[in-house]
Amino acid sequence: MWTTTPWTLPSNLAAAVHPDVDYAVVATEDGRYLLAEARLAAYARELGEGPEVLARYKGVDLVGLRYNPPFDFFAGRENAHQVLAADYVTTEDGTGVVHIAPAFGEEDKVVTDAAGIEPVVPVDDSGKFTDEVPPYAGVHVFDANKLIINDLKATQRLLRHDTYNHNYPHCWRCGSPLIQRALSAWFVSVTKFRDRMLELNQEIDWTPGHIKDGQFGRWLANARDWNISRNRFWGSPIPVWVSDDPEYPRVDVYGSLAELERDFGVHVTDLHRPYIDELTRPNPDDPTGKSVMRRVPEVLDCWFESGSMPFAQVHYPFENADWFEHHFPGDFIVEYTAQTRGWFYLLHVLSTALFDRPAFRTAVVHGTLLGGDGLKMSKMLMNYPDVRESFEQFGSDAVRWSLVSSPVLRGGDMPVTETGFRDAVRQIVLPLWNTWYFYTLYAGASGYEASPEQARATALASEHRLDRYLLAKTRELVETMTEAMDGYDLVAATAAFRSYLESLTNWYVRRSRDRFWEGDEAGFATLATALKTATELAAPLLPMVAEDIWKGLTGRRSVHLADWPDASDLPADHALVEAMDAVRDIASVGLFMRKARKLRVRLPLAKVTVATPHAERLAPFADLLKDELNVKAVEFDSNVAAYSKSDLKLVPRVLGPRLGKDVQRVIKAVKAGDWTAENGTVTAGGVALEDGEFELTMVAVDAEHTEALPNEGGVLVLDTEVTPELAAEGLARDLVRVIQQARKDADLDVTDRVAVTVDATAAVRTAVEAHLDFVKAETLALALTFAPLPDTATTGDAGEGESVKAAVVKQ
Repeated sequence: MWTTTPWTLPSNLAAAVHPDVDYAVVATEDGRYLLAEARLAAYARELGEGPEVLARYKGVDLVGLRYNPPFDFFAGRENAHQVLAADYVTTEDGTGVVHIAPAFGEEDKVVTDAAGIEPVVPVDDSGKFTDEVPPYAGVHVFDANKLIINDLKATQRLLRHDTYNHNYPHCWRCGSPLIQRALSAWFVSVTKFRDRMLELNQEIDWTPGHIKDGQFGRWLANARDWNISRNRFWGSPIPVWVSDDPEYPRVDVYGSLAELERDFGVHVTDLHRPYIDELTRPNPDDPTGKSVMRRVPEVLDCWFESGSMPFAQVHYPFENADWFEHHFPGDFIVEYTAQTRGWFYLLHVLSTALFDRPAFRTAVVHGTLLGGDGLKMSKMLMNYPDVRESFEQFGSDAVRWSLVSSPVLRGGDMPVTETGFRDAVRQIVLPLWNTWYFYTLYAGASGYEASPEQARATALASEHRLDRYLLAKTRELVETMTEAMDGYDLVAATAAFRSYLESLTNWYVRRSRDRFWEGDEAGFATLATALKTATELAAPLLPMVAEDIWKGLTGRRSVHLADWPDASDLPADHALVEAMDAVRDIASVGLFMRKARKLRVRLPLAKVTVATPHAERLAPFADLLKDELNVKAVEFDSNVAAYSKSDLKLVPRVLGPRLGKDVQRVIKAVKAGDWTAENGTVTAGGVALEDGEFELTMVAVDAEHTEALPNEGGVLVLDTEVTPELAAEGLARDLVRVIQQARKDADLDVTDRVAVTVDATAAVRTAVEAHLDFVKAETLALALTFAPLPDTATTGDAGEGESVKAAVVKQ
């Protein structure tokens, strides 16, 4: 027999073979040996290169044969020491005949249970052998390995002894090696109501949805009886008392303190050991009066208490029955994915058994948080950023956002790193806070003040296109986030908010700077209304930042006491939002083209042409695009074919399995240009193609000056020729940026008028003089002169490599 745990050999009760494996009996000078024929070569050193084969058997033919065990401590036990069939026996290692000690292995016990073999457990709670195996009594099982091997050698029962490395269980806390050992235990008969648990699971709304019939459903379908007892001192005692004399058996199960007081005649004040174990009484079923009812020594698995939480928290059924009936099942529960076989599961077990109802209506299952090393976060390993330091450095809102916006909320695993916190600050917290700061700066400078109700009324009355866009965009944010939050989809909610911030900060605020500079009341009112609504939506996700901004806007107590926004309080204009978002996409592509071609944004260009099927709808936004892209003219053209053509590429590995031999005909048709793309349907050679079977892209006629717009929206054609006049205006705009930086360096208010001194080359001076009024207006300069400046003056670039200095004095 073969084993990797020699210390279990004294407890051997059976040997296992695979029923379909070929076995051989071979003869040597030392005797006869039975092993799998496929393993003979592995034992050539002991058995010889070509040992004499006395007989051959199929494993199934060996089943039921008796044998003499390696040790005789348990010889003669009923049904023991026979050959059993086991499908897990292999010929990859060992001898093909496996030692079985059912008390020390789950698979061993399964096959011996089927054969009616009772396990033996000659190992005590400390891992030492008992007096049942006298030569090793008092020896720890791991220390006994060498003794057992030596004894086998001495009795010539050992064929080979090797060092065999394999995975072995260890305590995750202290790293000590563990053994499996059979114990008598108490169980909940989960298998009796397993089908009902599956039925009730269908009433639970799981997020992600695949958990219901996937991870959780499969666990339920394979549920086994639940071992609820633990052999420990600490824990809730199992409330079962049994007779200490098997001649007079009796079992009492208690369900309340009142029942204990009734039977034992004392007022119980402490349910824990050792006090609860002191409760004893004579066995009422023993006429001799000698046997005693004593509590069983085990305590409850702590998960039994966790599963009892819904009713135990209110001491039901002894108290609060009405409250419990109106609050059970719970509305919502959240935990990480492993709790599908932990807390989620045990809540479901007890609720099904006791109430025939699920314990909760909705469950959110998040993934596992990992450390930066890719392992599960561990206090022992300390493989994650220090929480308090992260709060100090990035703020608790950034930490919170990085978690709730991550794939971990959709069941995925995610490493927790400072990079994620930093991104949350950069992408979310700072843009929102900077928008609030921008509002306070310009509203304060203009003396704008209004209550939230007054601001909303002014905003709703505005006819400005950007104001109407922002309000409609904010309404769509309310609708999207409400739907996402109602569906417990925090990832979708945070994604919508992040996208909205782009619209708010990088479009509305940036495109409205001149209006705020001028003190436009409608602009202030619109921004205030949008910020108030946005912070109310963000309150559960950014509780600290949202609180500060909302209180500053409203002067009221707390955003967390405010109602969730109502979308109907804001105007709906999906057509405007759709058109403005398309314009933003066009602007984004145009800015990308400028950057790719090294044409700085402050350098004006002559023209951009937007070739799009939506030309008529987008034409009213030409002025916006002119200013955003810094071009002199914007032209819209609905004839997209004049600027680009569609290019169709097939994906044969996807297309082939569906079309079979017809795929070659479709490929030839595409090469010959025999295909069409109309109303979202692509047809090639008379065959309608499905998603994933093709790639449809736009190919520009003039690739040097053309880029495709997103979502098959057409193409953008940029005139990149720079005339001397355009170059001069670009230099003037560059100087404006340097002067604005000088204003910041001088810590001036946005409304302060200044006198400006510029130190620049003749080329820059000529360009600026041609656009002097523009430069002075943009920088609030009452006077602008040219003169040498020291190196301490604000310095910047102008044009291609030109350097310019500027200094300002408040007037």
